[in-house]
Amino acid sequence: MSLFSGNRNTFARAIAVGSLTLITGGMLVACGSDDSTVTSTPTTTSAAASSSAASSSASASATTTASAAPTSPGAAATAPPEQPQSIEGFPGPTEVEVNPQAQAFLDGLKAKGVTPEGDGSIAINTANYICAANVQGTSDEEILALVTAVVGSAATDGPAITSEQASANAQIYIDVANATFCK
Repeated sequence: MSLFSGNRNTFARAIAVGSLTLITGGMLVACGSDDSTVTSTPTTTSAAASSSAASSSASASATTTASAAPTSPGAAATAPPEQPQSIEGFPGPTEVEVNPQAQAFLDGLKAKGVTPEGDGSIAINTANYICAANVQGTSDEEILALVTAVVGSAATDGPAITSEQASANAQIYIDVANATFCK
């Protein structure tokens, strides 16, 4: 084995690795353009639509099916259905069932001037957290911090509230949950 054969193998490996890197990079560049938009709408012509009126009834029925209004592929591929279709049991119930204990919690919040967002499911889940955290011995400061974050983030759909208001509402959540929900 000569001195040059070892260098030749190293050189050949470097060339092979470099070539593979260039080929891989080229393939990624070629396939990686995020351009998935339709630039033009294809036009469709129907040979059956230009058939003469003297055609037989068999060809008339073929004309009816062939000349149906074509759908624009761009619109069909990107447009959501006009009315979302509900699949029974997926992904879960559309309405949250509120048991009497949860309803008492929601009513207690409303009595204290706090209106839960949406259907109240976030408020009920927050009450579940408060009760579980109390059972686990979580400190009051930790509970208040998390509930303040939940109350503050749940209010993003409505008017913005200050951090002081979020903290005050969180304390109301905790007090009402301890009085009505955590029994």
